[in-house]
Amino acid sequence: MAGPSDLDVAYVARLARINLTNDEAKIFQKQLDNVLNYVEKLRQVDVTGVDATVNAPLFNVFREDAPCDWFTAEQALTNAPRQANGLFIVPKVVE
Repeated sequence: MAGPSDLDVAYVARLARINLTNDEAKIFQKQLDNVLNYVEKLRQVDVTGVDATVNAPLFNVFREDAPCDWFTAEQALTNAPRQANGLFIVPKVVE
């Protein structure tokens, strides 16, 4: 597992295009180090003899798939800020 100093918050923030001040980066770096130290403690716990799915439900928790009435296209478009020809108009996100 990566050590606390192996993950650089400022570098990850640059990759994610998140602008952090130096003070924010220091705070987040300390918090990340604390989380990684806690995870390392959890990895040291002896779990031999513990079933991996001991808390999993033993029954299907999903509801039955039943048809029902949904919005019509006109109803769905009533809250659209922009629409044309029965379609939502959204900003272009791909260059």
